[in-house]
Amino acid sequence: MSYYISKKINSTFDEAENKIIEELKKVGFGILTEINVQETLKKKLNADFRRYKILGACNPHYAHNALQLEDKIGVLLPCSVIIQELEGSDEIEVAIMNPIEAMKAVGNSELLKYAEEIEVKLNSAINYL
Repeated sequence: MSYYISKKINSTFDEAENKIIEELKKVGFGILTEINVQETLKKKLNADFRRYKILGACNPHYAHNALQLEDKIGVLLPCSVIIQELEGSDEIEVAIMNPIEAMKAVGNSELLKYAEEIEVKLNSAINYL
């Protein structure tokens, strides 16, 4: 199983970003953080890079449950979502961390049950792009 779930779409970058945020909301996730990688690399390193954003998506219900099971689980939260331009293509790729793969490292079977539920929700969001 891969460490991410992804889909390539014919869209503008901004449309893809707005659409994944909308679809994540429909399945109970909000965006807590946003990192504009292109902007950051330009500012910090004066390096040119394609459009690439990392969004931190969170479902408060699942986060609360996970924190009650594992006090250090915050190192794996929130779920990372990337939106990136694909060089040499008109496509945009949206990829989301696979929660099952992330939680396997913890070794808590209760967390894996939640991860399976979360994976269904994240797959639903990405499939509607």
